Amino acid sequence: MAETERPPVQKEDSMLKQKAMINANYHALATAHERGAKVASTFVPGNLNELLMCFDLVRNLPETNALQNGLRKKSGKMIQEAERAGHSEDVCTYVKADLGMMLQGNIGPTGEQLPTPDVLLLSYTGCFTFMKWFELVRNEYDCETIMLHVPYQGDGVITPNMRNYVVKQLKESVIPTLERVSGIKFDIDRLRQHMKESAKAEDDLVWVLQSAKNRPSPIDAYFGGVYYIGPIFTAFRGTPEASEYYRLLRAEVAARMAEGRGPVTPEGDMSGERYRLVVEGPPNWTSFREFWKMFYDEGAVVVASTYTKVGGVYDFGFRHDPDNPLESLADYCLGCYTNLNLPTRVDMLCRYLEDYQADGLLINSIKSCNSFSAGQLLMLRQIEARSGKPGAFIESDLVDPRYFSPANVKNRLESYFQMIEQKRSGRGPAA
Repeated sequence: MAETERPPVQKEDSMLKQKAMINANYHALATAHERGAKVASTFVPGNLNELLMCFDLVRNLPETNALQNGLRKKSGKMIQEAERAGHSEDVCTYVKADLGMMLQGNIGPTGEQLPTPDVLLLSYTGCFTFMKWFELVRNEYDCETIMLHVPYQGDGVITPNMRNYVVKQLKESVIPTLERVSGIKFDIDRLRQHMKESAKAEDDLVWVLQSAKNRPSPIDAYFGGVYYIGPIFTAFRGTPEASEYYRLLRAEVAARMAEGRGPVTPEGDMSGERYRLVVEGPPNWTSFREFWKMFYDEGAVVVASTYTKVGGVYDFGFRHDPDNPLESLADYCLGCYTNLNLPTRVDMLCRYLEDYQADGLLINSIKSCNSFSAGQLLMLRQIEARSGKPGAFIESDLVDPRYFSPANVKNRLESYFQMIEQKRSGRGPAA
C-alpha cells in the first residue's frame, strides 16, 4: 500500500445507517419539485422539524450542507468563491460555504442539485449570523421567509412570558404561513404523533451519551457524537426512522459497554483509555479524521461535549411533549445551547467534568463562529477555578481548510496531556 493511502474507515452499523438516511434526504430534496413537493430551508438549532413535517415539506439544512461539504473536502473552493463575490474572510465559513455552493450551481454534497426553497424558516436561537445568512438567501431566491424570534436566556431561565411569546408567533405567523405555502391545513394530532417519536429517540440518545460515564467509555461523545446526533438534529427527528436508528445505536453501545470495549475510531476500537476530556466548541470538519486521530493515538476519549447539545439539550430533562405540543416547541427553541448565557454554559461544563469524571476541559475555539467562541477564555478560567481541573485552548475553524494547522494543534494537545499527567502526580504545571 502506498504511503499516502489510508486503511478503510471502520464504521458501526449505526454509522452506515445514519449515512444512508442523510443521503436519502439529499435525494428527496433533489427530486422534491419534480414530485410536486415543497421545500423548507431551516437551521439546526431550534429547528421545528416536527411542525414542518405536518405540511409535507422536505427539509433542507444549510449548516448540514456546509459541514458535509467540509467532510468531503469540497468547502474550501466554495468559500473562496464566496470571498471573490465580496464576502469577508471573517464571515462564518458555514455561510460562505453555502453561498459558494449556490454560486457554483447549488450542487449538494452527494452530487445532486439542491432545489430552490419555497420557504425559509428561521428560529433565532442565539446566532445573529443566521438572520443575515437568510437575508442573503432570500435575496437570491425571493421566496417566503418566516422569522420566529426566540428570546435569549439572559437570566438563565425560561419564563412563562418567553414561552407564551414564542407560542403566539407559532399560532399567528408560522403556522398560517406554512399552511399557505404548502396548501395543507395544520393538524395538531399529526404534530403530537411526531412528538411521540421525538421523545422516544431523545430517550435513547441521552442513554447513549450518558454511557460515557462508564470506564472505559464505550463512545466518544464528540467525534463519535457527531454521528449520533445527525438524525435527531436534522431532518429526521420525529420520524419512525429516527426512532429505529436510536434503538439500533443504543443496542450497539450497550453491547460495547457489556464487553468493556472503548469507542470505535476510524481505525477500529480504541483501547487503553488514558485521558477523559470534556470539549467545548464545534469540531473542524475539513480535517475531521486527522483531528480525531490526534486524540485516540494518545488514548484520549471525549466523554462529554457541548457541540452535541447545539440542536437540543436533552440530557438535563427536556423532551418534546405531545400533550403540550406548541409549548414544547417553544421550550425546545429557548433551551438550545447557543441560546444559553455564559454562566449557564459554565455550570453545564462544570457538571460534565464532575459527572463524567473527566480529567479536564478542552476548548476548540472556532475562528468564524462568534456564537460559540465569544467568552470562551473567560469560561475556561472560571471552570478551572471552580473544578480544579486543567483546561486547554486550541483554535481551528468549521469548514475552511486554511485555518487548521495540524502541527500547532498536535503540539498543544501533547502539552495538554503532559499537564494532565503532572496534575495527577501532584507536581503541578512545569516551570
